[in-house]
Parts: sequence; structure tokens; C-alpha cells
Amino acid sequence: MRILGIDYGDARIGIAVSDPLGLTAQSIETISWKNDINRPINRIKEIVESYDCEAVVVGLPRNMNGTVGPRELKTREFMQLLESALPRTRIIPWDERLTTVMAQRAMHNMGIEAKKQKGKLDQIAASFILQGYLDSL
Repeated sequence: MRILGIDYGDARIGIAVSDPLGLTAQSIETISWKNDINRPINRIKEIVESYDCEAVVVGLPRNMNGTVGPRELKTREFMQLLESALPRTRIIPWDERLTTVMAQRAMHNMGIEAKKQKGKLDQIAASFILQGYLDSL
């Protein structure tokens, strides 16, 4: 069974999935959305069913000092919507501090131009979130 990784954002949501053995994370897509939360919820539901995911790991954007901020509160609301839409799937919060910075560095090192990074950045951040969780197992 696979695990899905999510980098949640107000405009885009990066998606990654584990390999069947749960060893590595691969980025698969970015869901663009604005003002219609049902669009990403429905798409994530399709992906979970398609890949037969047993859990969804959602990056939790804590402040650098470990405190809870407005981004974390929004992400927790999103996680509650996922729990309602996917009642048989575990929704797991995972500390995502610095994953976007790591994704930006990785893309820079790969020579990907800044203007082409927008859609891929969220996917790569999702794969870093998921890989961190997989490594902890």
C-alpha cells in the first residue's frame, strides 16, 4: 500500500506518492485551485483511490520557532476536510519547515529556470515532506 504526500497552499497543492514498498517518494502533480476547495479534495480522493493509498501525509507549516501560525490553522482545516472525504484513510500531519527552501535549492541545482519552477516547486516540496515521513518509519 502506498502513502500520499501533500504540500498544501492557497493556490496550488503539490502531490507526491510513495513507491509500493514505501521507500521513496515521487512527485506526481500540482493541483491548481482558487476559491473552490472541492476541486482539490475531489482530485486527491481520485488519486488516493487510484494508487490505493493507506495514508495521506500533509505538510504542517509550523513557524520556525515551533509556534502555531495562521498557515498551520488553514492547513489543519484542510486536513479536516480530507478526513471527511477520506474516512478510511489516515491523515497524518508532518512538520514541513524548510521543505520549500529545499525544493527551491534542488530545482536550482537541476538548472530549472525560476519562471518554470512554479508548478513543479509544490510537487517537489510534497516529495520532500513524504520522504521525510517515509525515512522516519
